[in-house]
Amino acid sequence: MAGYPAIRHTPSVTGADVMRFHCSQKALDQASADTSALFTWRGMAPHGSALHRMLARRSEADGFRGNPGEIFLYHAPDGSASPRYLLVGLGPEARGNLESLRTAAAALSRRVRRLGARTLAVQLPGGGPLRGATVDAVSQALAEGLLLGGFRFDRYRSENSSGEKPLRRVEVLLGKQKRTAVQGGLRRGTVYAQATNLARTLVMEPPSELTPMRMAAIVRKEARQAGVTCKVMRRAELEKRGMGGILGVSRGSAEEPCLIHLRYRPRRRAGKHVVLVGKGITFDSGGLSLKGSASMENMKSDMAGAAAVLAVMRALPELKVPVAVDGLLLMSENMPSGTAQKPGDILRTYSGKTVEVINTDAEGRLVLADGLAYAAEWKPDEIIDLATLTGGCVVALGPAGAGLMSNDETLARALLSAAGHAGEKLWQLPLYHEYLDMIRSPVADLKNSGVRWGSAITAGLFLQEFVPADIPWAHLDIAGPAFLDRAHGAFPKGATGAGVRILLHHLEA
Repeated sequence: MAGYPAIRHTPSVTGADVMRFHCSQKALDQASADTSALFTWRGMAPHGSALHRMLARRSEADGFRGNPGEIFLYHAPDGSASPRYLLVGLGPEARGNLESLRTAAAALSRRVRRLGARTLAVQLPGGGPLRGATVDAVSQALAEGLLLGGFRFDRYRSENSSGEKPLRRVEVLLGKQKRTAVQGGLRRGTVYAQATNLARTLVMEPPSELTPMRMAAIVRKEARQAGVTCKVMRRAELEKRGMGGILGVSRGSAEEPCLIHLRYRPRRRAGKHVVLVGKGITFDSGGLSLKGSASMENMKSDMAGAAAVLAVMRALPELKVPVAVDGLLLMSENMPSGTAQKPGDILRTYSGKTVEVINTDAEGRLVLADGLAYAAEWKPDEIIDLATLTGGCVVALGPAGAGLMSNDETLARALLSAAGHAGEKLWQLPLYHEYLDMIRSPVADLKNSGVRWGSAITAGLFLQEFVPADIPWAHLDIAGPAFLDRAHGAFPKGATGAGVRILLHHLEA
């Protein structure tokens, strides 16, 4: 770390993470808090307490319809247990699910923060589409939504001009539900959301602050706190091992690349062994195949895959996941210079396969080629990689969904199921074998870029070349949902921590 100023802060704790959950048997009109809230489906007839019926009448007169995230504010008279009450819309029952609750809870968290409330009492929702969900799943979704909605990345602002204050205490009103089930869901939701917010924080860091070796320092600290083993391979070791993909990408940058290896082992015998591989390009200019300025604007987010892998590894000990998991973070920076790799160069990757560089802006697959081949040496039960890999996937699926490609249908179905539980959108794309001809090179084994058509698929086919056919492998292209240009669902503009909750659900299944 010589030559670098000390890291000024550690991105592991966000403003949302100070939120604490408590359970109570009190009714909503008895709970004492800065603000109290309850959820409602659009068009649902008022029921339950007199307070609920009164809020329904007043909100309807005010034009409230219960649309997703819509909030009606009622200022209570003096002597009330809470000075204000919020009625929060969950949207139409016909399309409702746990993601409806996450989105509404995130909107509630943002509104409460703007109100300056430090304590919140909230009625645990039920009924409608949530009637078929378990109590712990509903509680988990509530905690996730409140914590995800409470996230702020404002450490570089000189002052808090908004006057907003983080929510400190949430009192969850149980109604007829069992305390132990609710507490379990709240705890799990807290871990999932804090992991997601860790990934979001890292992705939001400026690229001048979060260089590959600074990321290594942060990962070491997080690993030490979590009880996860950490090893960092620096340039000399990468050269010794022949990792020509990551070294080639890094040639134009003054920043040293590294491969970070995290290792988690459960206390009891592991059920299976999974390796997670994350693309970690801390800034992607495109190299000599330079991006336009508009395309470069958010390229600090090109390490979102590596951030997600760290976040998952950080959460595993808290969840006591009975799976052996290794995480590989391939950290590099893709910059143009007199030493940068050039179109026409041929790289020898860790597997021994050679790749002709056609487009230096197709660098993610080069670093992943080394990581996947390295992971395959352990012969794990599964390899899963996450990468903001292709614009083609964004064109196909838009900003809401990630693409999934896999050589194993059982693994693919498991990940799709996990995505459904997480509320993240994931869509499986094919791996058409005949498209391999598009990435064959006349002078090397492969080339790193083909034609425009089917570019997300050819990128997946390229990666598949570095994984033995007998190892189940899946590729998650998170280029769309990793960083939003505008608000969507529970997330405002910016980093989302895409893939974190999918992987946690999958590993816990």
